[in-house]
Amino acid sequence: MMKTAKLALEDGTVFTGTAFGAEGEVEGEVCFNTSMTGYQEILTDPSYRGQIVAMTYPQIGNYGVNQEDVESWKPHLAGFIVRERSRRVSNFRAEEELDAYLCRHGIVAMEGIDTRALVRRLRIHGAMKGVLSTIELDHASLVAKAQASPGLVGRDLVREVLPERPLDWNEPLSRWTRLGGAIPRRNVPANAPHVVALDYGLKWNIARHLFDLGCRVTILPGTASADQVLALRPDGVFLSNGPGDPEPLHYAQETIRGVLGKKPIFGICLGHQLLALACGAKTFKLKFGHRGANQPVLNHQTGRVEITCQNHGFAVDPNSLPDDLEVTHINLNDNTIEGMRHRKFPAFSVQYHPEASAGPHDSHYLFAEFRKMLA
Repeated sequence: MMKTAKLALEDGTVFTGTAFGAEGEVEGEVCFNTSMTGYQEILTDPSYRGQIVAMTYPQIGNYGVNQEDVESWKPHLAGFIVRERSRRVSNFRAEEELDAYLCRHGIVAMEGIDTRALVRRLRIHGAMKGVLSTIELDHASLVAKAQASPGLVGRDLVREVLPERPLDWNEPLSRWTRLGGAIPRRNVPANAPHVVALDYGLKWNIARHLFDLGCRVTILPGTASADQVLALRPDGVFLSNGPGDPEPLHYAQETIRGVLGKKPIFGICLGHQLLALACGAKTFKLKFGHRGANQPVLNHQTGRVEITCQNHGFAVDPNSLPDDLEVTHINLNDNTIEGMRHRKFPAFSVQYHPEASAGPHDSHYLFAEFRKMLA
C-alpha cells in the first residue's frame, strides 16, 4: 500500500511523492547528485551527513545493494529522493533490494516527484534547508520546520561520523576494480611505509587504495592531536573527506599545523579545505555544490582534463590563498580550486575524490604520487 511523502523547502515549495524506505521525518540541506550509478556508495559516504540527497538520474535501484561496495559501516545521509525506484533488481552481485536496505537502516526516502523541477530550483536559488516527512503532511507546518532547521554552516558534523577507536586497515581494493585479472594485494610487509589517516568521515576506498600501494594504514579519529599522530611515527599523514563546514573544525586545523613540514601530507575533499585553512586561507559555501561522478577538472601541471567524482558544498577561496600555496587543479565548470600544493613542504590536496567509488579512474595517479613522497 503506497504511502504519501512530502518534501518542503525553506522557500515555501512543497513536493508530494510516494514514500519508501523507513517512515519518519528528517531535516537537512537538500542537494542533488548527477551520477548515473553509485547510489550505494553515495548512501554510505559520511560526507553526506546532514543532507537530503536527490538523484538526477531518473531510475535508481535496478542493481540492488551488496555489502562489498559500501563506503562506511552504514548510510549517513538524512534522506533520499529519486524520480523512480526500480522494483526489479537485476545484478548477480545484488544481496538486497534498495527499499529493504533503506528501511533496515532507518533512512526516509521518497519517489515520484519531478526531480528536474527540484534540481532546477536548487540551481537557480541555491541549496536550501528542507524537511522530508512521511508522518506530517501539512504544508505550512513542514515549511516552518524547514526554515527553523539548523542547516550546515557553522556546524561540526564531523563529530557525528567519527570512528570510535583507532583501526589498522587491511582490506584491499575490490577485485572488480582490477583490470586484466591482476590479483588484489592481501598483505603488506612490516617495514612498509606507514600512513596515519585522520578520519573526518573517511570513505573506505581511500584506505583500500593506500593499502593496495603497499602502505601500512592506521586510521585515527579526526579529533586526534598532532602529538598523537606523530607518536605513531608515520611516514605520511592523510587527511580524509568528511561532512559539512570546515571552518568550525579548529581542532583539525591545529593538528594539521602541528604535522605540516614534519611529515608528507595528502588531503582529499574536507581534508583539502582543512589544509588550506591551516595554512591561512579561507573557505566559502558554494551556491549548490558539486556532487556527481562527471565533474571536469583541469590539471595545470599536465594540461590534461580529468573527469572526477565530487561531493562538496564548500570550497577554498582563491583570493585568500597565502603565498605558500599553489593552485594545481581547477574546476572547468566554475573555475573553483580543485587542487593545490605547498611550495615549501611536501603537502598537497585535491577537492575531488580520486578514489572514485563510484566514478571514473582518471585521478588514481594521485595515490601513487603520495606513495613516492613517503620514506
